[in-house]
Amino acid sequence: MACLLMNQNDVQLSIPASETSDNVTYYLIDIRIANVKWTVKHRYSEFAELHETLVLDHCVDKDILPPKKYIGNKSESFVEKRRIGLEIYLNSVYNYLKKIMPRPLATFLELHIYETFFLLQNLACRFFNEGVTLLQSSQSFTFDVIQMHAISERLKQPRPALEVSDKKYDFSHVLDFTSHLKDVIIKGCDSAYGTSNIFPSTLSIELTSFKNVEIFTIDNYPVDKIYNMGNLRDTVRTLKVHNTKLKSITELTMCEEVHKHISSANDSHVWMKVTYLDLSDNQIEVIDEAIKLLPHIEKLFLNNNRLKEINHVTFLPRLSQLHLASNNFTNLPENLHTKLGKIVYIDLSQNKLTSLASFSKLYCLEGLDVSCNRIENIEEVKYVGNLPCLENLRLTGNPVSTIVDYRVKVLEPFGKRAADIYLDNEKPDQKELDTVSVFQALRIAREGKSPTFSNADAPLFSAEIPPGR
Repeated sequence: MACLLMNQNDVQLSIPASETSDNVTYYLIDIRIANVKWTVKHRYSEFAELHETLVLDHCVDKDILPPKKYIGNKSESFVEKRRIGLEIYLNSVYNYLKKIMPRPLATFLELHIYETFFLLQNLACRFFNEGVTLLQSSQSFTFDVIQMHAISERLKQPRPALEVSDKKYDFSHVLDFTSHLKDVIIKGCDSAYGTSNIFPSTLSIELTSFKNVEIFTIDNYPVDKIYNMGNLRDTVRTLKVHNTKLKSITELTMCEEVHKHISSANDSHVWMKVTYLDLSDNQIEVIDEAIKLLPHIEKLFLNNNRLKEINHVTFLPRLSQLHLASNNFTNLPENLHTKLGKIVYIDLSQNKLTSLASFSKLYCLEGLDVSCNRIENIEEVKYVGNLPCLENLRLTGNPVSTIVDYRVKVLEPFGKRAADIYLDNEKPDQKELDTVSVFQALRIAREGKSPTFSNADAPLFSAEIPPGR
C-alpha cells in the first residue's frame, strides 16, 4: 500500500491521456507514491470544484487552474492543451499543500482508497458515525485485506505527523470498533486492487486489535501472510478458512511460525474454544496431526479438498459431524467405527465410494449422505439397515438409485423403522410402506420364518412355515 507520510518527496502526478464517454471528456490521472501506482479519472468540472474549495480554505491562487471554455471545448487540440494545463495545475497544488494534504485533495486523488493514513481516516469516520449501529445490528463486519493491512501498519507507528485534530478521524475509533466485534470476515482477491498495482494477497496482516471475536472467516487470502493471531485462539468458537490454497492444517494452526512443524507446537498454538471448523474449498490432502491443536471440534467441514483417507480424527473426542463432500475417497477402512465411534452425521457425497460396509458399526449415526458416489449393488444397504439411530440416508446420484423399486428396496432392510427413514430427503408414503411390508414378508418367507409382531401391529402369521411350503 501507499504511504504518503514516508514518501512525500517520492510522489509523481501525471495526466498522460484523456478519454471521452457519452460526450463527456475525462482526464486520466496517474498517481505514484514510491512503488505504488494507481489511476483515477475526473472531468474538468471536478477539477473546478476542487479548485474552488482549495482557494477558499487553503489560499490556493485562484488563477492557476486552466480557464473554462464553453465553445470548442471538445476539439482535440483544446483537450490536449487543457490536459497539459491540468497536469501542471495538479503538481503545483500538490507541492504547495503536501505538508498538510487537505482531505478534499486527498479524496480527489483517491488516497482514501490506496494510501494507509487516509484510508484509516475514512474507516475511522465511518465507525464514528455508524459503529454503534453496526455493532447493535449484527456485530459482524467484512474487512478487505487492504483495510486490514492498513490497520496492521498503523499499529506499528507512533501518532503520525499528519494526524488531524478532528476527532471523528481518530484511529481510536477503528480500535474501539474492532475490539467489540464478534464476527469478523477478511475478504481477499486474486487480482490487483482497483486500478492500482497493489495485489492484496501479497500484503501481510496482524490481528491483535480484535479482542472478542467468536466467528472468524478468512476467504481468498493466504494464511501464511498473518503474522500475529492475537487473542483469536482464546476467543474464536467458529473458524472458517476458504479458498486459501491451504494444503495442511499445520499451515493454519502455526501460520505465524517460520518453521511450521507440529513438533514445535506448544500451548500458545492451541485454539481453546473452536467447536466448528470449516476448511472447505482448499487443497488439503491429509487430515494431519495438527488437528489436535483444535481439540474441542464438534463439527468439521473439509468439503472440496483432496482427501483420500480419514486420519487423526481420534484427536477430536467431541466430533459429532464430519463433512467430506467432493474429495477423492474411493474406499474406507473396515475399522471406521474405531475412529468415528461417536459420529452422528457424515457427508461423503460426490466421492467415488462403491460400498457402505465401513458404516456398519457406526451405531450413533443419525445421518449419512453418500449421494453421487459409485454404489451399484442394492445389497450394500444391508450394512446400514441395522443402524439403530439412522434416520436420514441420501443415495441419490448413485447407480443403485436407477434400479426398479429403488426406494422400497432401500427401505426394506430397515424393517419396522422404514416409516421413520428420510430417504433422499423424503419420508416414504403409505404406498411405499405397503410395498416394503410385502418385500419384508417375501424375504422372511425365503428365510423360512414368518414375522412376529407386537400387539400394536396388525396380526399376521406367528407360527413357522412348515417345511416344503
